[in-house]
Amino acid sequence: MRLAPLALVTSVCLFMAGCTSMAEIPPGTSMATVQTQYGKPTLTCPLPDGGFRAVWSQQPFGQYAWGTNVSPNGDVDVVVQLLADPVFRQLEEGVWGPERVTCEFGPPADIAGVGLPSVRKTVWSYRYKQHGVWNMMMNVFFDPKTMIVVDHYPSPDPMYELDRWPFFF
Repeated sequence: MRLAPLALVTSVCLFMAGCTSMAEIPPGTSMATVQTQYGKPTLTCPLPDGGFRAVWSQQPFGQYAWGTNVSPNGDVDVVVQLLADPVFRQLEEGVWGPERVTCEFGPPADIAGVGLPSVRKTVWSYRYKQHGVWNMMMNVFFDPKTMIVVDHYPSPDPMYELDRWPFFF
């Protein structure tokens, strides 16, 4: 009986891992073709040139999200796996508010308030596979008054902590 939950979790993980080939879409492919194969994006954000940014996300429980910019004529640019340390480093440059973070990385897996009352911050957490190996959460911290990103750093994903899953033992 204890193996049934493990089999379910393993099946879901294998299904999600099988979805990692979206980055193989060649630039210039029509958005209609991409949607036929991968479905409607999780979200879209308008771009200044009349095109839009499209994000396909597996959050809140998956560890991958892909994004691309779509030209005004409907062709996709390079499709990028968004939930990775090199992409998260963009948060170190410029001003990032909630809309910009969402349009770049997709919806977070979790939104919470952290800290003592005098230093409270809002944190958005994204599940991802650090270096393709480690089950992590990228925590993006916002100042609660300005809702501007003030910090970000990874931490282990508590969903994968063994003490949370007693049926494995």
